[in-house]
Amino acid sequence: MQTPKSQKTATLYRTVMPEHICPHGLRSKDLLKRQGFTVNDQHLKTRDEVDALKTLHNVPTVPQTFIDEERIGGFDDLLRHFGKNKRASEELNYQPVIALFSIGLLLAIAITWLEFGATLTGKTIEWFISISMVLLGLQKLMDIERFSSMFLTYDLLAQRWVPYSYLYPFVEVGAGLMMIMGILTWVSAPAAFFIASIGAVSVFKAVYINKRQLKCACVGGDSNVPLGFVSLTENLMMIGMAVWMVAQA
Repeated sequence: MQTPKSQKTATLYRTVMPEHICPHGLRSKDLLKRQGFTVNDQHLKTRDEVDALKTLHNVPTVPQTFIDEERIGGFDDLLRHFGKNKRASEELNYQPVIALFSIGLLLAIAITWLEFGATLTGKTIEWFISISMVLLGLQKLMDIERFSSMFLTYDLLAQRWVPYSYLYPFVEVGAGLMMIMGILTWVSAPAAFFIASIGAVSVFKAVYINKRQLKCACVGGDSNVPLGFVSLTENLMMIGMAVWMVAQA
């Protein structure tokens, strides 16, 4: 049966070995399908097959995509061919923050339901902020070196005393956990107030006074969240929580 002339086809060569399946090959295949192509999916199952393809077409990497017998190239080349923007991971966006705060809110609602049999109470907001503090600190601790490097670009105290850039996530997580449990308020509230106050002043100075365009270290050193409103809001939430906890004590 012949393929209809109107049907778009592409040939994709990608690495599929027992010890390695190329993620960019899978992305290329998915992108082609979403663009309406029927994909002639050619698996390179050995290192020799990969090297032979590279030599044949004089290319440094695989996957390689061909459309109408014209070599398009790898995944990035394919994105450009279809007029797509840069990968989302390279663009400034608020997705990590939205995801984190959404999960924090859902966890707070879940705890409220288990504790009180209700969806929302005054405690829900407390748990939301304290859970978010823990989640934010966790993101920073996942790669503390990268967090420290990004944090040093704008935090005023860290620029004067570098070890603070390593201590910050531990203080944030510790204060958040104590606030969730409602213990040691005399420790958690001052700690949260201290780091959040310095953070708020640092962000305000860097963004709104010095007009610098920086990435925010609030969700770790591997994010592309722009420094500004989100980080300032994070710090103001921590300050508000600290003051509230002291008032409630």
